[in-house]
Amino acid sequence: MPHDPFAWIDEQAQARRSAGLVRTLRPRPADSPLLDLASNDYLGLSRHPEVTGAAADAALRWGAGATGSRLVTGSTELHAELEAELAAFCGFESALVLSSGYAANLAAVTTLSDRGTLVVSDAGNHASLIDGCRLSRAETAVVPHADPDAVAKSLDGHDGRALAVTDSVFSVDGDAAPLPELAAACRAHGAALLVDDAHGLGVLGEGGRGALHAAGLAGAPDTVATVTLSKSLGSQGGAVLGPARVIEHLVNTARTFIFDTGLAPAAAGAALASLRLLARGPERAARARTVAAALHRQLTDAGLAAVRPDASVVSVCAPSPEAAVQWAADCRAAGLVVGCFRPPSVPDGISRLRLTARADLTDRQVAEAAGVIAATAPA
Repeated sequence: MPHDPFAWIDEQAQARRSAGLVRTLRPRPADSPLLDLASNDYLGLSRHPEVTGAAADAALRWGAGATGSRLVTGSTELHAELEAELAAFCGFESALVLSSGYAANLAAVTTLSDRGTLVVSDAGNHASLIDGCRLSRAETAVVPHADPDAVAKSLDGHDGRALAVTDSVFSVDGDAAPLPELAAACRAHGAALLVDDAHGLGVLGEGGRGALHAAGLAGAPDTVATVTLSKSLGSQGGAVLGPARVIEHLVNTARTFIFDTGLAPAAAGAALASLRLLARGPERAARARTVAAALHRQLTDAGLAAVRPDASVVSVCAPSPEAAVQWAADCRAAGLVVGCFRPPSVPDGISRLRLTARADLTDRQVAEAAGVIAATAPA
């Protein structure tokens, strides 16, 4: 060929290698002997027999796939049952289930804003919220992390539609957003509030009902939440929760809902079973928080720079991307799987290990994990 149209890919690949930022897929076996502190299975429900059994039953009854978009053939009675119970559990009027949490965030942001809207977005927000802001074509003001005063300042003087967007628990460091203060800033300026509660559902709030429930914002007429079914509920998919008129608006306008195949019945069945387990066992949420606090305490006692967790995510800073990769590899060699976050996944540019404290971890496993992380820490 006279010209290689993909030569630029090789150049970018070399740049990633030079910066220590190469990412690779690592298929895991069905039964790994390694202790897992990397997955988002916060309540340890992904392999619960009631959850896997419900997934199998749903597949046998409804088929392997949803067979179409939700507005054509992809809505089953199971989807409606999940939406009703999820909304009731979290304290919202209505819910809409989508194929992923990413799709739910894109749907919420793009349908609640447009070119005439001001969107105020936290600097630490998840990529799906950031992409939603870009796709909405709204004027977007990115404000300093977890700063309600900065949100209020951005809203000052704006006399059109406005929407503030934030994670409830930020996925990198596990710190929680000041939701009551953010809601107050929004209400003072007539703005709506959209909160991604992916890391709050199942961990925060009464019995794991989420960060918005804990903040007294669940069911508020000016507040919308998104959640994922793939973390505490151990399944797959996402949902938008809010006033019924907002959900109806999404059904009619959200492209990631209208033009996407519905969530597979097996995933819907598994999520519903997990939700019912959580409702019957609210101690699971408290246990997840206890495990996170214990892990943080043991790591800081060992002299590591661990960030105090507000939910189930515990972050430990590393001196460089290369050091973080080696640290994670050394942990794996010692029998422990941990997350490794490096730029561009971290907005502050600081590489770190990201640990997830699961409710099903024993005290002995927590101590073992903390010991491995401390023993393999970069000098």
